[in-house]
Amino acid sequence: MDTSQPLVVTLPAHPTREELARLCAELAAAPPGEVVCEVGALARADLAAVDALARLKLAAGRQGHRIRFEGAGPELRTLLLLTGLAETLGL
Repeated sequence: MDTSQPLVVTLPAHPTREELARLCAELAAAPPGEVVCEVGALARADLAAVDALARLKLAAGRQGHRIRFEGAGPELRTLLLLTGLAETLGL
């Protein structure tokens, strides 16, 4: 039984490319495992937010992580459904 704690990362309200690069670097530096990404702070549900989630999902997968997103509001969930990414991102 794995008793290790997941790596927790938080997506800021307005994620910039630099912040995404920092989060991806944090994923790359961590040993493979479970990652929880808190997305409740996102200020807007827009395509930039969808892009950020997709990039984190890809970066996590490349490093052998299992990532799950928590705290998504109804607007973000709806946008992910419309873009066809809700199932891919686990939301």
